[in-house]
Amino acid sequence: MMERRKSKKIKLADTFIGGDSEILVQSMLNVPSTDIKGSVNQAKELAAAGCQVIRFAIPDEAALSLIEPIKNAVDVPLVADIHFDYRLAIGAAERGIDKIRINPGNIGDQSRVKAVADACRKRSIPIRIGVNSGSLEKDILAQYGSPTPEAMVESALYHASLLEKFDFEDIVISIKSSNVITMINAYELAAQKCNYPLHLGVTEAGTERMGLVKSSVGIGSLLAHGIGDTIRVSLTDSPVKEVFAAFDILKALTLKNDSPYLISCPTCGRTRIDLVSLAKQVEERLRDCKKPIKVAVMGCIVNGPGEAKEADIGIAGGDGNGLIFKKGKILRKVDEQDMLEELMKEIEKL
Repeated sequence: MMERRKSKKIKLADTFIGGDSEILVQSMLNVPSTDIKGSVNQAKELAAAGCQVIRFAIPDEAALSLIEPIKNAVDVPLVADIHFDYRLAIGAAERGIDKIRINPGNIGDQSRVKAVADACRKRSIPIRIGVNSGSLEKDILAQYGSPTPEAMVESALYHASLLEKFDFEDIVISIKSSNVITMINAYELAAQKCNYPLHLGVTEAGTERMGLVKSSVGIGSLLAHGIGDTIRVSLTDSPVKEVFAAFDILKALTLKNDSPYLISCPTCGRTRIDLVSLAKQVEERLRDCKKPIKVAVMGCIVNGPGEAKEADIGIAGGDGNGLIFKKGKILRKVDEQDMLEELMKEIEKL
C-alpha cells in the first residue's frame, strides 16, 4: 500500500478532505446556471452515480437561487464556484453552501479576501484556492515569464498566506494546468511546501477520449506517489462520465476497493466469441454493484482460468460458448448467448 502525503484534515459538511480520510470524487454541473430544474436533476444524477462533492458556478446574484433547491435535492456537499465578485461568495455562505472555491487572483484586493474569510470562518465553511495556469496575477507572470509550476505554487501559497493572515486555515488548494507535465510538477512542489489538502485535476483536459488520457496520467501519477486528497476528472462531456472515470482511476490504483474491478483481455486470433460486446455489457451491469470483487471477461482458455486465475469470478470464451470459472477453477460450460446472464448469476451468489 502506497504511503499518502500527510495533509491537514479539513471538515466539509458531514465528511472530511485530507488527513486519513478517503480520496473524495468531485464533479461540476454543466447546465446553464439559469436552469434551476436542470441543475437539480443533474445534481441528482451525479449523486446517484456516487459523486461525493458537487460544484456549480455562481456567475451572478441570480445563481445564488440554485443553492437551496440543490441542497434540498441531494445529500452531497455543495461547492460554489466564484470568480470576480467576492459578494457572491459571501451570499453563497449566507445561503448554506458547504464549501467555496475562489481564484484569489481575480477576487479583488485584500479587504475582499478578508470579507470572504470572515463569512466562511463564521459558518465553518472551507475555501478552495483554485489557481489555474490561465489566470495568474500579472506580477507573478512577469516574474516567471510564463505559468510555470513555480509561478502557480507561489500564487497559491501567497493567497493561502492571506487567508492565514485573516485567521482562516480551512484551506484546500488546487493548482491546475491543461499541460499534464506542468500540472504534475506544480502539485509535487506544492506537496513539499505546504500541508493543505490538494484537489487534483487537469483543467481543460478535452473531450472524453483525450480528457480521460490526460486526467489518468496527471491525476494517476500523483496519486501513485501519495499526493492528492480529492479529485475531479475534467471532461467536455457529461459530468456523470467524470465521476465514473475518477472512480476507475482510484480502482486502478487500489485506492477504491468497495466495488467490482473488471479485467478483460484485448482479444486476439484465438477469440471465437463477441468478447468486446460481452465485456461492455458486463461493465454496464456492474455499474451499481457494491461488491469488492474482481471479475474477468477473457477471450479464450489461455487468458481465462490461467492468466486470470486470481479473479473471483470470470468467463473465458470458447468456440460459440464459454467457461465460467471461479478463482481459476472451472465451474461449467455455457452457450454464448447465455454467457452474460450466467456470469451475472454467479456474481449475485458472491
